[in-house]
Amino acid sequence: MRRVIALKPDHAHAHNALGYTLADRNQRLEEARSLIARAVELSPDDGHILDSMGWVLYRLKDLRGALEWLKKAWALSPDTEIGAHLGEVLWVAGQRDEALEIWRIARSREPDNKTLAETLQRLGARL
Repeated sequence: MRRVIALKPDHAHAHNALGYTLADRNQRLEEARSLIARAVELSPDDGHILDSMGWVLYRLKDLRGALEWLKKAWALSPDTEIGAHLGEVLWVAGQRDEALEIWRIARSREPDNKTLAETLQRLGARL
């Protein structure tokens, strides 16, 4: 991804992919946030990029910021993986009924989604 960014510095998805990978691995979170922030600048209405910003903020323990970004992402792109992320942050923030509702919606759209199943199992949540 770094090579793609060097060749095409305005490639939003390259910035997002590298930033999200770092955030998902819980590594170099400030770098991840910077990469994703650049992706947001380049593509501010892409739900998956907004999801990445919410995820890196969650990893940085900014639940309020994470919820803000993830709710925007979900509104733009109600994708199952975005729902898994939003549900997790809601769950951790103590908003469990909302989390369960998001997860139910996400599961109804894609019942066999691996990310959602792993999230539910890891958190001990039952739908």
